[in-house]
Amino acid sequence: MNLYYLKALHIIFIVTWFAGLFYIIRLFMYHVEAEKKEEPAKEILQTQYKLMSKRLWYIITWPSAILTLIFGFWTLYYFPEYLSQPWMLVKLSFVLALYVYHGLCHKIYKQLQNDIIKYSAFKLRIINEVPTIILFAVVFLVTLQSATNWIWGVVGIILFGVLLMLGIRLYKKIREKKSWEKAEKEVLENDGETSKE
Repeated sequence: MNLYYLKALHIIFIVTWFAGLFYIIRLFMYHVEAEKKEEPAKEILQTQYKLMSKRLWYIITWPSAILTLIFGFWTLYYFPEYLSQPWMLVKLSFVLALYVYHGLCHKIYKQLQNDIIKYSAFKLRIINEVPTIILFAVVFLVTLQSATNWIWGVVGIILFGVLLMLGIRLYKKIREKKSWEKAEKEVLENDGETSKE
């Protein structure tokens, strides 16, 4: 097979794998947030999220992870000299980390399918940043083909991630404050109406 076809297929399945990894955590968050809903909404939502997660996980994410691995090793088989380059060894370390992350997602998937909730929506948001950092690192490594220059890209995305988390926390506090003020206002209005009677 032509090397360009191999690389193209490898890249296509990397893209679909990442799409699955990004979206599966989002579905996990919705599933966890649905736990706070009242019945029957809770059961309806969680049943739907289980179905969506199952389809995404087994139809897109797992096959993409396996095909990424196959086409990646196939490329290395034809070009073993890549393995003598330091940037490729660092890249493969990140790829291994991504498969470990995939394993964590599979564990969370199984727990949620069995109605076991061990992670908050906030923790899942933080976990969701892991593939972003790995994506940045791998793209910089492959583009620059340097085992050290990728570090600046990763440092930048980590700082961006920290700012994003701080923004999420600030937004959450503002939302909670508005919700509290609204509830307080309703209580005061209800007390005023009761005193009039």
